[in-house]
Amino acid sequence: MIRFSLDKVMKERGLEQKDIVEITGINRNTVKALAMNANTRIDFPTLDSLCKFLKVKPGDLIEYTED
Repeated sequence: MIRFSLDKVMKERGLEQKDIVEITGINRNTVKALAMNANTRIDFPTLDSLCKFLKVKPGDLIEYTED
């Protein structure tokens, strides 16, 4: 199973969804879905914006666990 761990990174850094929205310009609903791990995909421009803002690599946001 692939999991998007934005919620974990946000919690570690004391960030809220509104912080991500304001700084990156990513749509509020997209940030909410990513933080709740409710998305089935992510666009590269969105992933790029998150990586730049959070100063992480894609692998820091995407986790794989066996089902």
